[in-house]
Amino acid sequence: MQDFSRRGMLKATAAAGAGAVVLPGIAAAEAPGASAATRGADGATCEPAQLTGRIVRPNDPNYASASLGWDELFVHYPLVIVYAQNTQDVVNALTWARQHDVALRVRSGGHSLEGWSNVDNGIVIDVSELKSAHIDTAARTATVGAGLNQLEAVTTLAKKNFAVTTGTEGSVGLAGATLGGGFGFLTRYLGMACDSLIGAEIVVAEGADCAKVIRADLKNHSDLLWALRGAGNGNFGIATSLTYKVAPLKSVTYVQATWDGLGDLHGVFDTWQRTAPVADDRLGTQLEVHRNQILLFAVLAEGTPAEAKKLLAPILSVGRPNVSVQVGNWGDVYAGFQIPTENEPANWKFFSQFTDKPFPRKAISVIASFMRDAPTDDTNFFTQAFGGAVRKSPRGGTAFPHRDALFYSEPGVGWGTRGEPGSGDELTTQAQTWIAEFSQALRPYVNGAYVNVPNIGMQDWETAYWESNFDRLRKVKAQYDPRNVFQYEQSIPPASC
Repeated sequence: MQDFSRRGMLKATAAAGAGAVVLPGIAAAEAPGASAATRGADGATCEPAQLTGRIVRPNDPNYASASLGWDELFVHYPLVIVYAQNTQDVVNALTWARQHDVALRVRSGGHSLEGWSNVDNGIVIDVSELKSAHIDTAARTATVGAGLNQLEAVTTLAKKNFAVTTGTEGSVGLAGATLGGGFGFLTRYLGMACDSLIGAEIVVAEGADCAKVIRADLKNHSDLLWALRGAGNGNFGIATSLTYKVAPLKSVTYVQATWDGLGDLHGVFDTWQRTAPVADDRLGTQLEVHRNQILLFAVLAEGTPAEAKKLLAPILSVGRPNVSVQVGNWGDVYAGFQIPTENEPANWKFFSQFTDKPFPRKAISVIASFMRDAPTDDTNFFTQAFGGAVRKSPRGGTAFPHRDALFYSEPGVGWGTRGEPGSGDELTTQAQTWIAEFSQALRPYVNGAYVNVPNIGMQDWETAYWESNFDRLRKVKAQYDPRNVFQYEQSIPPASC
């Protein structure tokens, strides 16, 4: 079987231990701390700031690669890119940007799906090199630098038999995934990624042209912690470290089932949507529909193959799927189904949506019709079962509102060859048209949207992402960023006085 990415499909068979990341000193190092360079009252000015950290400018030989995000459909030319090496570098960069009246964007994993973590003629403050981690096994907490990607976080925690919810793609930044909500195979077991977030160090704007560091947790700036749990991506400040409540997890059973063709789609999809969201909370499942295959991926936390097969029996009894099973440490399993970024298509387009009621047969027929006419082999319709722990909001609450969804889904299409500028241009219009028409055809059966997979051009995106929480988010924005320093195409504006 071929290997596809999650925005294609997960690797066919997880190889235990393959791709595990080892970060020198990661288990012992504390996340870096700093204090603001100047802490003037509101309206006060700061001393002239100097950029510090690893600086990349347009005349540097690695500028082209540094300015390119994961989705190569979007190309920007920033004035300067600052790779922060500690929190003070972030303070200096934010102060410098304000003093020079330069547009700024924040970047961690570089997976912003509409290219919003980059900007022309502005400054990109990149925290991807803040890769420290401190795990307190007694307290069951982990404080990590905002630069860890999901693979690094999963494998580091797994060495201590701990876990938090992450998405399935290892190269995605942990901070970005968490601050937008964050879900994956452990969602039904542990809740959203943001549900485990109990604290954050964040650099915010202060006064006329300053910056400072604050700590948000349940006792300090708890309103900001609430907002960071689901709306924190580039809206209020720059997270430099995150603290999670971690859960014990020693082993998982990983199951993959494959159906050739789309002949069993109605039976597979309908059975999945009626069983997966109400199954044992330990069971997380993803269903992916391709133009010539249907794939089911499942992870049973702290469960045996016999238990997994029993829980999945209704869907595995449809047709004659090819089934494989693996048992192992979560870090090894997770690392095993990763696909190297260089093997993925260059360009991507997605549309996010949630579903509260099972799709009728007509909706499943819509999926079948569009997938049969998919523009490329890297096109898919991806779903994630909700229910279980997602329905329980943590102490202090979260800005993420889609607690009652049965499942999340997104059509996605990838095209072009990575590293070749302009590659796939002849398919761009076809791919974007396919996504637009597919999402429009599903509108009667879906609602809402996921901020980490933004729907560009969507009307009422504010309530699609955050429902009734949007007004409260605007008030939090007015408290921590009244001058709207952190803004982009779909950023939260501050409430007016």
